[in-house]
Amino acid sequence: MQHPTYQRQWPEGFIWGSATAAAQIEGAGREGGKEDSIWDHFARIPGAIANGENLDQAVDHYHRMPQDVRLMKELGLDSYRFSTSWARVRPGDRAVNREGLDFYSRLVDELLEAGILPWLTLYHWDLPQALEEKGGWANRDTAYRFAEYANDVYSALGDRVQHWTTFNEPFCSSLLGYGSGVHAPGRQEPAAAIAAVHHQHLAHGLAVNALRERGAQHLGITLNLSNSIPRNSQDPVDLDAARRFDSLQNRIFLDPILRGAYPEDSLRDLGPFGLPDVILPGDLELISAPLEFLGVNHYHDDLISGHADDAGSDGHSGGAERASASPWIGSEDIAFPSRGLPRTAMGWEVNPDGLRKLLVRLGEEYPSLPPLYITENGAAYEDTVSPDGAVHDVERTRFILDHVASVGEAIDQGADVRGYFVWSLLDNFEWSWGYGKRFGIVRVDYGTLERTVKDSGKAYAGLIAAAQRSTSRLAPALPA
Repeated sequence: MQHPTYQRQWPEGFIWGSATAAAQIEGAGREGGKEDSIWDHFARIPGAIANGENLDQAVDHYHRMPQDVRLMKELGLDSYRFSTSWARVRPGDRAVNREGLDFYSRLVDELLEAGILPWLTLYHWDLPQALEEKGGWANRDTAYRFAEYANDVYSALGDRVQHWTTFNEPFCSSLLGYGSGVHAPGRQEPAAAIAAVHHQHLAHGLAVNALRERGAQHLGITLNLSNSIPRNSQDPVDLDAARRFDSLQNRIFLDPILRGAYPEDSLRDLGPFGLPDVILPGDLELISAPLEFLGVNHYHDDLISGHADDAGSDGHSGGAERASASPWIGSEDIAFPSRGLPRTAMGWEVNPDGLRKLLVRLGEEYPSLPPLYITENGAAYEDTVSPDGAVHDVERTRFILDHVASVGEAIDQGADVRGYFVWSLLDNFEWSWGYGKRFGIVRVDYGTLERTVKDSGKAYAGLIAAAQRSTSRLAPALPA
């Protein structure tokens, strides 16, 4: 039986897309003038990446880009969300690398020729290693270097790219990179992590203002957001744990950008780690510059307990990666109990209704909220290639369709959601997990690099086609 989502009518102009990140797919780690990013460097640290794998080849998108764009067209994508690599555009923190920018210029031209809207992300975690050696995001100067890099990319692509995302998931590149050390650059320095949060906010504000002055009209940021649900709403310990986790995961990112201020409880909790000290006069005015969209990345929500031994009956802790960022702010007692829900290969609980709740909550709590786009949503599973070469990924197909249905329900309840980008277009280098976790709707054979559209990709293409048939749609565009 066909999923009921296929029968739904979507808002006019709703955008259907898919997403990737430069570091995860491009390869060509030392070609075309590119030099090390923090992830190239991190991958050389013994034990940092599963199986000692690295980004040198990734899935070779750098050389196979036209083929990959043809795949996007076959799938019927309205838009492709990609990132430019700072380490390719300004390698070694030196001059602009024209060869690197030319690659992205060719990519944009290929997309436009295929009728696909380019949706560009400036920072998806690949800081040049040379800047990390000067302090990285713990150094305020990096924010100003980011604005220069943004200007460089706009100079090359601004005549054809309309949609600009400054940062992808600053939670990960600040707290996980500088606090827990599970992401590049692998530092475990609480004060550096808090400084990184603020300096990335500042970099966002500087870039938004710089690009606005250049004529950019559609500017936004992408945050990974989650519901923080107390296990027992009558237990003060669980309630406080959920509050603290919500502060770390959501509000220290949402509030400065949308309200021009850090939450009072965040300033109190993070005061011992220097948050008030890194905020200079004028910073928050820059950080809260108006935006045309907010990107929402969502994979799972979190049931929270304030009792450290409360891991759940099955022993899993779906929020373990996130929890790893919290002990140094007095949150050693946060646990992530199981609700007995199905799990992905990442160990994350599957709860599509959590996405509906999150989208509705954002509209209720932030009156100045710009239009929303789901800029990442997807799942890793252990794929099996059938004898006929097909990938019948039933679980991923169900995950995508059920989450899309939840987006539709959120729209029905008043959420202003204008697009959905599935993660990911391709199987790829999944950060600290190496190549062991597959999120793609297109399978990549890591030996031959052959691409095969999975059943989930075919189902997503069918959903897009059904939406096009049932809805009178304008060319994808945000309102001016």
